[in-house]
Amino acid sequence: MYDPAQLRTFLAVAQNLSFTQAARRLGLRQSTVSQHVRRLEDATGRTLFTRDTHSVELTEDGEAMLGFARRILQVHEQATAFFTGTRLRGRLRFGASEDFVLTRLPEILERFRHDHPEVDLELTVELSGTLHEQLTAGKLDLVLAKRRAEDTRGQLVWHDRLVWIGAERLRLDPDRPVPLIVYPPPGITRAMALEALQREGREWRVACTSGSLNGLIAAARAGLGVMAHSRGLIPPGLVRVPDRAGLPPLGKVDFVLLHTSRPGPAQGPAEALAAAVLAGGVRP
Repeated sequence: MYDPAQLRTFLAVAQNLSFTQAARRLGLRQSTVSQHVRRLEDATGRTLFTRDTHSVELTEDGEAMLGFARRILQVHEQATAFFTGTRLRGRLRFGASEDFVLTRLPEILERFRHDHPEVDLELTVELSGTLHEQLTAGKLDLVLAKRRAEDTRGQLVWHDRLVWIGAERLRLDPDRPVPLIVYPPPGITRAMALEALQREGREWRVACTSGSLNGLIAAARAGLGVMAHSRGLIPPGLVRVPDRAGLPPLGKVDFVLLHTSRPGPAQGPAEALAAAVLAGGVRP
């Protein structure tokens, strides 16, 4: 009843909330993406997205279809692997930024291990900037990490905006330097936060530095300062800093998959895991 190609297109639109971005990610024309979604809506008899010239949002039926689409595609891929007799083997070095512990990535990795038991998956959790460096150095085969919106490398998973967050009770004194909670270099969010403040001529000080997302969250919950974070991944216990605080806009950031440019035995497992990430929807 439901075409897997249409389901993959639906998931791409749902993850990016953009028909244009979904078309770019899938290598399809935007008209084809719209046609796939329209045919899926015809098949279900339900409207899956509300859309106008400025925004795309999932309807309640669209949210329900997310879970069904993921499960249908998972079973479809399992059946294909079973009947073609293909079994992936080898070592796969996968790097992910810590942001993704707040998404469905752990569930996706668990399912990947179940479906491909002969793949030795080695997971590295690091800063996005560090993961980019390790991929370039040949130390990783596949990376799921942030990139700046103007960067064109990698396969887009989803697009988001950085916002300032902190404890709800936190109050910033406009006459004092902004207390920052940041990753150490080469953290992408750190660099974007400092650049934004410098453009506005706003003084700042580092109140906490941690290479761990849990460390940054703990400092923010304690009211030590503010941190730049993805709008779609705001941790429990923290809120967006209101506009009246006068902090500068931070800009946009992309979450992408990047493959090593070096051919090798990990290519098959890397492609399978990348497909699982895209189908599984790590978008929060």
